[in-house]
Amino acid sequence: MAAFGSLFMPEMTISYSDGESWSATEIVPSDKLTLHPGAHVLHYSSTCFEGLKAFRHADGSVKIFRMDKNIDRFAQSSHLLGLPEIDKAQTQEMIETIVRRFISEVPEPPGSMYIRPTHVGTEPAIGKAAVPSITSCQYILLSPVGDYFAGGDKALRLLVDDHAMRCPPHMGMIKSGGNYAAAMGPILKAKAEVQADQVLFCPSGDVQETGAANFLLIDGNTIVTKALDESFLHGVTRDSILTLARDMGMDVQERELSVEELFERAAKPGCEAALSGTAAVLAPVGTLIYNGEEFNVGNGGIGETTLKLRSALNDIQWGKAEDRHGWLTHM
Repeated sequence: MAAFGSLFMPEMTISYSDGESWSATEIVPSDKLTLHPGAHVLHYSSTCFEGLKAFRHADGSVKIFRMDKNIDRFAQSSHLLGLPEIDKAQTQEMIETIVRRFISEVPEPPGSMYIRPTHVGTEPAIGKAAVPSITSCQYILLSPVGDYFAGGDKALRLLVDDHAMRCPPHMGMIKSGGNYAAAMGPILKAKAEVQADQVLFCPSGDVQETGAANFLLIDGNTIVTKALDESFLHGVTRDSILTLARDMGMDVQERELSVEELFERAAKPGCEAALSGTAAVLAPVGTLIYNGEEFNVGNGGIGETTLKLRSALNDIQWGKAEDRHGWLTHM
């Protein structure tokens, strides 16, 4: 199987906005997108995207997981970037149309069809650094993906950075490529210098998120994670995991978490940490690197509760457990 997200279906759906209305949905080749070299997105990063998945169930049916939640966040990101407001109903129709077109290509579990809605500013104007793009286009890419843990499940190494932040605070809850670009330098440096897999950004000691995922600390029956605000991404997987944890009777605490408390709890036997996101669902964290020293989270391995929560969510996605929260949309 090709690297995650590097294989695409040959067609995508696309629609254009003139700032007042959206054009009818078209199905076009996915390897071509015509943009003027002066397009706003290429100079001022007026872009946002989403990541969600379609899953094949044992009866052959295909279901999309939490499409409404992702579309709501897509609309929020577009609004906060000053892009033309998306038509949520049309975006859903675009997603469903292209998934149905390639429904036979949706892999069996543990694979899935990754869905990438994207919205970009298209106005050819290089003098609008502080003005939003009037025109835009949105398109939906599909990428069949295999088992994220096919190479083996391993506990990740995180560099704890209590100075840098992933992105400007007012941009945190926008799923924009610019935020990922902003985090790239610190991540590459951490990989080269201390062989870290990711950076846990904790500006002024406030534990927030990594460059590409939300952070959860699991201490016995308690989960601690930062309360929602505009400084970090409101992950759909994060929300799903916390919902399932509450269903299991766990004490979910969405609040401020300091670096000091993180290390106090992480040192306890049985403590776990994990990163939540669409690709991996929950990836275990085994090592924290801070001020040149390495510290185990619990026993430094893969935690039982992390695996239990990941399995609980996977079972709903794959149709092995009841969808009690109405998260699946039938294709």
